[in-house]
Amino acid sequence: MKNAYIRRPSLLLAICIAPGLLITGEVSAKQAQPNIIFILVDDLGFGDVGAFFQNQRAAKNDPGKPSHKTPHLDQMAADGMLMPHHYVSASVCAPSRASLLLGVHQGHANVRDNQFDKAMENNHTLGSVLKTAGYKTAAIGKYGLQGNAKGNPPNWPAHPNLRGFDEYYGYIRHGDGHEHYPKNGITKGPKEVWHNDKEVSARLDNCYTTDLFTARAKNFLASHKDAEPNQPFFLYLAYDTPHAVLSLPTGPYPEGGGVEGGLQWLGEEGHMINTANGTPDSFYHPDYGNAKWDHDNNTATPQVDWPDVQKRYATLVRRIDDCVGDLFQTLKELGIDDETLVVFTSDNGPSLESYLPEDYVPTFFDSFGPLDGTKRDLWEGGVRVGAIARWPNRIKPGGSSGDWATTSGDWMPRFANVAG
Repeated sequence: MKNAYIRRPSLLLAICIAPGLLITGEVSAKQAQPNIIFILVDDLGFGDVGAFFQNQRAAKNDPGKPSHKTPHLDQMAADGMLMPHHYVSASVCAPSRASLLLGVHQGHANVRDNQFDKAMENNHTLGSVLKTAGYKTAAIGKYGLQGNAKGNPPNWPAHPNLRGFDEYYGYIRHGDGHEHYPKNGITKGPKEVWHNDKEVSARLDNCYTTDLFTARAKNFLASHKDAEPNQPFFLYLAYDTPHAVLSLPTGPYPEGGGVEGGLQWLGEEGHMINTANGTPDSFYHPDYGNAKWDHDNNTATPQVDWPDVQKRYATLVRRIDDCVGDLFQTLKELGIDDETLVVFTSDNGPSLESYLPEDYVPTFFDSFGPLDGTKRDLWEGGVRVGAIARWPNRIKPGGSSGDWATTSGDWMPRFANVAG
């Protein structure tokens, strides 16, 4: 594999993947430290991002090859840099996330294979390194690396608060991340959501986790700006979608975005976020709800509706995309967009599961793109997920890292570098 598994931290600013893509300069402690947001999604394939593959698929206008859209991620790519040869260290969830957080490849990680809920070793993490550099650190979303899955705090030896994160909100147990309505439990029953060491799911009526974690992230951004405007922050935002149960949101994405629009954290019991007043598992994105395709590649026969599971999958991906757009609008309105490095990527390739009667079939959208393989494979489609990085005035817009390869373990030295 050409240029694979590069481990040396660059002496230049930021994620200096290839010459000429960034405005470069040596980092010193005297320079302003950027805020860092790392967005990790679950089981999103390389081919599911418009800028990587779906846009090219749509441009062919083949009625037998449906496509879906990620307009906000495409804008992120236009404003920043595509990294098409970004690889994860493992093709399944827990070891992939452990390698990311520990900054190591799988040969050096203590969480391997399918070791869900195993305690991530007591070592430096992205959180602890940046906390040492003076950052406020927060993890929101899916974790699954706490150890002792049957226990509760303080019996979790690798709780996020013990691995470098000042704040944690989300699903600590791996299995809880299979259900996207923690209190209502559409198919998998009620699940637990933890705010640091307190279990808070009883307050989360009709909360869809993609919305919930985004609203919480926006609340963190605004609250931190008010409380500590001069302290940089690191936010690890780890979604649990489009993985596992392909359950739908409660309704359309709220209008607008940013501080006053889009998703809002209300903080009221039974009405924690502003989309909690809808009906769980009910909303199909209008681009996909009535979509049809040429199922038999025969123009003489009528086109048929997309399978329900594919409508669901496209809606889940679009919801994540809307959330990304909302987060960028929030950064702009808070006046911290130019000083924030944002990275978007996935933990492994696309899944073959839906946790519904009808399985998800990744060949419908070619979610693996031009690659072979899916989640659990060590072929390209299982481990090559791509990434997008955006940092205004540092990363030149519309760039690409070309065929220069990086892995999830490379982010720790890069983030340590930009943090001085």
